[in-house]
Amino acid sequence: MPNQPNILFLFPDQLRFDWIAGDPSIPVRTPNLDRLRARGTTFTKTIVPSPLCAPCRAALALGVEYQNSPVPSNEQNVPLNAPTFYRLLRDAGYHTMGCGKFDLNKGDCTSRKPAWGLDGKKNLEAWGFSDGINNEGKMDGANSGRETPQGPYLQFLENRGLRQTHLDDFSARIKTSSFATALPDDAYCDNWIGQNGLDLIDAVPTNKPWFLQVNYNGPHNPWDITESMKSLYKDAQFPNPNANNDIDSEVHQDVRRNYSAMVENIDRWTGLFLDKLTECGELENTIIVFSSDHGEMLGDQNLWGKTQPYHPSVSVPLVIAGPNIKHAQANNPTTILDLPATFLDYANAPIPDTMDSRSLRPFLEGQTNTHREVVLSSLRNWRMVYDGRFKYVEGFLDTPQFYDLETDPLENHNLVTDPNAAEQRDRLKTHLQTQ
Repeated sequence: MPNQPNILFLFPDQLRFDWIAGDPSIPVRTPNLDRLRARGTTFTKTIVPSPLCAPCRAALALGVEYQNSPVPSNEQNVPLNAPTFYRLLRDAGYHTMGCGKFDLNKGDCTSRKPAWGLDGKKNLEAWGFSDGINNEGKMDGANSGRETPQGPYLQFLENRGLRQTHLDDFSARIKTSSFATALPDDAYCDNWIGQNGLDLIDAVPTNKPWFLQVNYNGPHNPWDITESMKSLYKDAQFPNPNANNDIDSEVHQDVRRNYSAMVENIDRWTGLFLDKLTECGELENTIIVFSSDHGEMLGDQNLWGKTQPYHPSVSVPLVIAGPNIKHAQANNPTTILDLPATFLDYANAPIPDTMDSRSLRPFLEGQTNTHREVVLSSLRNWRMVYDGRFKYVEGFLDTPQFYDLETDPLENHNLVTDPNAAEQRDRLKTHLQTQ
């Protein structure tokens, strides 16, 4: 088909919405993401369909809301030969590629079944990929590879004589993350993933549009960093977690320094990909998207990891740049669930009626200033609706939750019983009832 741009999708694991440059209280540096933002649209109020790896990635692959997905937890797999957007792009003539942690068959990992293949190619063709390397997630790799490698990253370390070094490092991180790994920079997982992505671009068939999704393992915990990364935030001071009294302040500072170093390293790779596209003359013909599958509580509300409807868990960065995409900051409620339809739209491929995903292309190209009135997120028993300011949650705690993020961005004050909030609360509640 004519006019099919390349698509590069940079997709870190567990990067929360506020941990990129822009908030003066959080001294993290993302200069290359700033380069991307200067060329495209930055969405400031983006959530994920579900704040857990496998459910989010399955919903994204299939373009469906959580309640319509066959993967409600980390114990299920995306069915082989399902109508993923990867398959639909391939059918439209794209050379579809991916590298890093896919988590489309996370259920195999949790049941201790071989999930990746030592070459990382298991199931890729069935999911819709032309080429790629699917590697282990952080703890899945360490847990499965203690006796012998079960995936490509642990096999890579084995070939370098570094597998036990990596396993010993992860075992020591049960109690603290303040130290640096003994791995050299080029053997560090996100650097290996990034290089795999560049190599895949080099191997693309000539005169064919391509799609590449780069699934970094970081900044997911444990917060392992190399010696060179350790110096990046050695003396930085970060805000302590909101509503937290569980551990010492300096422990929080160490975690946030390591987390930030991982983010800055991923940002460095963003620059390398931008440079690669410039060198091969494809920058102006490539849609570039930067986002994440969910956030990280980092101790806020005395919580760690994801799975929560709070914003540090459920909200992520989203930047989209490319040909004809306007330079703007968008404060509309947005969901990464809309990326599949957006990709298919730019590929001039049909968007199936079975998808809940809606293309952002008209908004990105300035044809409209509106997109969705509300966006949704769910996991297990809770369901959330968000309109860019107000958030309503059912099934999470003993009572429903309602927050005004304009006046209470840290979500410390539940307004569900406040009579002054009743109109907005009931309006959002109606959106959940119609789903």
